Amino acid sequence: MTSSEDPGGLTYRDSGVDIEAGDALVEAIKPLARATIRRGAIGSLGGFGSLFDPRAAGFTDPILVATTDGVGTKLRLAIETGIHDTVGIDLVAMCVNDLIVQGAEPLFFLDYFATGHLDRAIATRVIAGISEACRQVGCTLSGGETAEMPGMYRGNDYDLAGFAVGAVERGKILPDRVLPGDILLGLPSTGVHSNGFSLVRRIIDAAGLNLDDSAPFSPNQTLGAAFMQPTALYVRPVLALARAGLLRAAAHITGGGLPGNLPRVLPGSCAAELTESWPVPQIFHWLAQAGCVDSMEMLRVFNCGIGMVLVIRGTDVAASTAILESEGFPPVTLGRVADRHGSAAVHIPNAAGLFR
Repeated sequence: MTSSEDPGGLTYRDSGVDIEAGDALVEAIKPLARATIRRGAIGSLGGFGSLFDPRAAGFTDPILVATTDGVGTKLRLAIETGIHDTVGIDLVAMCVNDLIVQGAEPLFFLDYFATGHLDRAIATRVIAGISEACRQVGCTLSGGETAEMPGMYRGNDYDLAGFAVGAVERGKILPDRVLPGDILLGLPSTGVHSNGFSLVRRIIDAAGLNLDDSAPFSPNQTLGAAFMQPTALYVRPVLALARAGLLRAAAHITGGGLPGNLPRVLPGSCAAELTESWPVPQIFHWLAQAGCVDSMEMLRVFNCGIGMVLVIRGTDVAASTAILESEGFPPVTLGRVADRHGSAAVHIPNAAGLFR
């Protein structure tokens, strides 16, 4: 039998887990977390739990809203390209964009970082992205978990999960009173965002391209850099509309695309009629052509250039557009809400022409 006094005894480091490296990472990211502290946050990084006072944040009768998400196989591209600075932004965006569609203001965020071997430099870059996104949306990075798990992940491979908590006043929860005749406005995406990357990777392989090759649709950047553009953060424009009393509903366009996400905010008696075309970025044209992907399949898998859809009254289009433009998100008109006839909740009559 060996003991901790025995120099021949096994240690946790011998099994592949370096406690000192984990402690050093916590110290390295404390300044990143401190930069995100907002009103209502209690305590600091390093406790056993995260404390937050919604009343101190200005809420009177808050309902808490919680979301969780990951980045999916986009992480494979991050690992293969060495671009680790933006997946943290993706992680925050995928969570807080889901909060705001219910009218909730993001309050605090927690992350989970799991890896086979803890590389402090890589982990710090990832968490720096998380911190930057939290700072941009006014959300405290209040805690997280770093797990070094050799045998579960290979080498420096890692996985991410995020958890966001927000609040909305009891009488202002969205969606609210969506009716036929309401207008659908779309906010542009910044690219593929964080969905559909299993298909993206398959198309890249089928095209015989490498991630460091020039992107056929954007020759001034590599294919990897083009697909690593981070998910847009829609918190400011959407909350600005909600606080102005102009927003009836909002749908974050993630996995499932427009056909899968719009029905989530419509009454069963209503359908979305997407009668207007919108500018589809070239990255989606390339995916459709290089992968011979059908138009409706593209729309079911990817955001195709629209990352958020807003439902507003027809009389509020001008006022809503002015607010969105002032926040740096000029919208595009997509169509309207109509009475539902039949089983389909979303109609896109011009789908076939979007990728020509």
